[in-house]
Amino acid sequence: MEFFQKRFFHFLFILILFLGLIHFFFLMPPNDFKGDTIINIKEGASLRSISRNLKENNIIKSRIAFESFVIIYGGENNIRIGDYLFKNKIFVFTVAYRIAKGERNLAPIKITIPEGFDINDIAEIASMKLPNFNKEKFLELAKDKEGYLFPDTYFLFTKDTEEDLINLMTNNFEKKIKSLKDEISFIGKSEKEIIIMASIIEREAKGDMDRGFISGILWHRLYIDMPLQVDAMQESYKTKGLPDSPIANPGLAAIRAAMYPEESPYLFYLHGKDGQIYYAKNFKEHRKNIIKYLK
Repeated sequence: MEFFQKRFFHFLFILILFLGLIHFFFLMPPNDFKGDTIINIKEGASLRSISRNLKENNIIKSRIAFESFVIIYGGENNIRIGDYLFKNKIFVFTVAYRIAKGERNLAPIKITIPEGFDINDIAEIASMKLPNFNKEKFLELAKDKEGYLFPDTYFLFTKDTEEDLINLMTNNFEKKIKSLKDEISFIGKSEKEIIIMASIIEREAKGDMDRGFISGILWHRLYIDMPLQVDAMQESYKTKGLPDSPIANPGLAAIRAAMYPEESPYLFYLHGKDGQIYYAKNFKEHRKNIIKYLK
């Protein structure tokens, strides 16, 4: 009996020692863990590359343990991409659970881009919201994207950069414009022409009715070979035709207004000091409006 008791306690000691070693070398967080670490998991990242990233950033000690727990939690083939904040030390099974279930513990940053903003306006807003945003780099990357950065509300994370914002906005534009492509082809104008006109309308109009009227006026001016003469582009008082590229980023309402201009008897309009738009059928009426609403 005494023999079996000794064997039992010997076995128990070895088991406790073994579990302690597993706990220390596999489950516990590293001693050199740094608080407030953000780990970015990109689309298409493999489980092995994620575990390597976590170990290199001292979030976990054991890659094997992490990968095993992710598989146990059913996240091996459904890794949730995005930024993960590791504020304090946590055990490897908690790290695995959070990544398998998409618990990022990181509040997204809300950025709202109004209709009619150009790339300079967007850069100004984003640089105040995103810590890793480089305004100059954004302007360089976005210089050929004007008109195609869809105005909307976006949710980003602290690690997101100017490239991430551009991708979000251009992808959103493609989704929004997709359903209109056939309609644009049907009305006989190119997508580029519509977006350029929509960008001008966005800068000139005050509301839905104004968008339709201004669209009709501007398309008519082009038809009769008259300069566009819009305040949003001072050069348009001297040159004819549409500019070579959009001047801002229009929303759907302005795009639809460019596609479906409102017929009216007007050829001129102006923005009064009171913020209203006043229309005129001819230059004589327009002169009267100038005297009445601008002087």
